[in-house]
Amino acid sequence: MAFLPLSTPARRIGALLAATGLVAAGLLASGVLERSAVARDVETPLTPEAMKALAPQGAKVAAAADCFACHTARGGAPWAGGLPLETPFGIIHATNISPSAEGIGGWSRAAFHRAIRDGIAPGGRHLYPAMPYTSYRGLSPEDVDALYAYLMTRPPVAVANKANTLPFPFDQRWTLAAWNFLNLPAEVAEPDPARSPLWNRGRYVAEALGHCGECHTPRNALQAMRSGAALQGAVIEGIEAPDITPSGLRRMGFEPHGLARFMAKGLSPQGGATHQMFDVVHFSTQHMDAADLAALSAYLFDRDALPAEPETPPAPAPAAVPQAVSLRARATYAGLCAGCHGQAGEGIPHVSVPLRTNTAMRVANPGGLLRAILVGLPAQRFPGHERMEAMPPFAALIDDAALADLATWMRAEWGGQDKAVTPEAVARQREGLRADASH
Repeated sequence: MAFLPLSTPARRIGALLAATGLVAAGLLASGVLERSAVARDVETPLTPEAMKALAPQGAKVAAAADCFACHTARGGAPWAGGLPLETPFGIIHATNISPSAEGIGGWSRAAFHRAIRDGIAPGGRHLYPAMPYTSYRGLSPEDVDALYAYLMTRPPVAVANKANTLPFPFDQRWTLAAWNFLNLPAEVAEPDPARSPLWNRGRYVAEALGHCGECHTPRNALQAMRSGAALQGAVIEGIEAPDITPSGLRRMGFEPHGLARFMAKGLSPQGGATHQMFDVVHFSTQHMDAADLAALSAYLFDRDALPAEPETPPAPAPAAVPQAVSLRARATYAGLCAGCHGQAGEGIPHVSVPLRTNTAMRVANPGGLLRAILVGLPAQRFPGHERMEAMPPFAALIDDAALADLATWMRAEWGGQDKAVTPEAVARQREGLRADASH
């Protein structure tokens, strides 16, 4: 098949577009279009006395920002990095942030500010947004200084950073300049004078310090948070991070005081924190001031003040289930579940969480419930010397049809869910877990 040659105008247009693209790429790569949130006054180093005075506040900032959980590998040295983070583009390893030569030991105050708030490390090296600098951009300079002082007073750990496993072109860090240009907020949110100090503090804790949206906000094709769907839920490493908007929280059975207690303790009538949320409670929120947890709850429920007393969220009305499904499911529940979770799903203190008030029955996606039944949950210790026993895996003891009936009945009976779980959905979940285990 013959191709006709391009006309002279077409060639000129093509050349112009190519040249424009090259110029744009050059500008992005050069950093000319980078928008920094960092003021020039951080060029002045902090004195040793200031570092010592700021470190205790920095410990609180580090806890609220959940730095330890990401920058400490399981069984690894504190702050030495190495934790693998799964992304749609490959594996990114958290880096060493101890004050060693392999970590941030040579970083200046200004360099630390630019890394935290602009996503650019010394030497102009762009950080991957798996490090939530898009949220940390909203941190106050005072909190960044305190965090810097705290980290620089930790013991240095000489552990080399692990290489990421990203295919081309995602392994090219200069391309992140374009990502930042498109997705990094140009401005930092200022306090809203129309809202209370409690709500405004809660917004700072949720959006900047705690960076809740990084897990609970769905992402677009470029893996940037979708601003129009803030906190409406997402899937992170195969685990559902639920909708935590006011309506989503109420649907799960939370009320403001109860949510603050859950963030402090990791246990509530709605269940126990699991997977990444367990780490959030264990390493972060249990160490936060009660005032900040109250502010966080007020913001997430969009209230200027917490109610004087805890509220009792209404239980959803049971949804109808075919009698045959109900009979089969009740028999399965009695045989597999009732011994630990109670005949009526009431749970057993210090052994197992309740099911009849559990969020897994009330969220739209049954994936979390199916996953827990198939692969189980580890024994966990919670703040206040509380614990829950391990939940064994039941994958070998229940087939897809029986699990579909069980999940359908429990979610209808205790969550008011009128959409049946199908054997096909169970099969997909089972296959996905097999694929995860093979990696």
